[in-house]
Amino acid sequence: MAQYLNALILGDIVGQPGIRAVFIHLKQLVRETNADIVIANGENSADGFGITPQIADQIFSCGVDVITTGNHIWQKREILNTLENSDRLLRPANYPPGVPGKGVARIDVKGTPVAVINLQGRQHMYSLDCPFRSADEILKKLDGKAKVRIIDFHAEEVMEKEALAYYLNGRVSAVLGTHTHIQTADERILSEGTAYISDIGMTGPARSVIGVNLETAIERSLTQMPLKMAVADLEACIRGVHLRIDTENGKCIEIKRIFVESTI
Repeated sequence: MAQYLNALILGDIVGQPGIRAVFIHLKQLVRETNADIVIANGENSADGFGITPQIADQIFSCGVDVITTGNHIWQKREILNTLENSDRLLRPANYPPGVPGKGVARIDVKGTPVAVINLQGRQHMYSLDCPFRSADEILKKLDGKAKVRIIDFHAEEVMEKEALAYYLNGRVSAVLGTHTHIQTADERILSEGTAYISDIGMTGPARSVIGVNLETAIERSLTQMPLKMAVADLEACIRGVHLRIDTENGKCIEIKRIFVESTI
């Protein structure tokens, strides 16, 4: 078992520009970070809303080990069967019982058991089961089975994200925010070894408004008309974080923001 594990986590992949950026740049990024595991949020990969089985296969083929999602996972109904049968494509774990899919992936990374946990916030989002209590239940089941535990917390409110991180401080390796598509500059390691950042950002078109065509986003704001939010088909960037985790105790010893610009 290696003493340290390097984890590369990519922010929300938005449309074909985001997929292209991952296809072109991920291998080099893995080499630069010595990544042992790659996690990516894929809930916006199908034209900005949802994910399809074909797109999930594309993302996995690029070298991503686990795909997390969020509130848009249900936009493409054809993904439901894949969700039900895949151990590496997740939906938030705090959806009610009976919902297709899994919220936790357990994989072996060079002899180190790693748990990837997907949770969704409730502030200004759907009224799901409590993510705090859901995390407690998941961690009880993981006790003694995986010390490295990485959480994608797909949530709107920074207060809720920070609160969860402090609540789980010392019990998980990282609480990483997704959903807003804007990478924040508040990455840090909490007192008991849990890494935190409010949002790891977006993997998608750089010259856009959270991935959406600029003109459409501006007109929606000016007119308040419900215009279709089309993904900007432009050059993309990759944003995310690189974690270095002690495999003996699961504590994170380093968190760095990732930003890669693409010319395609």
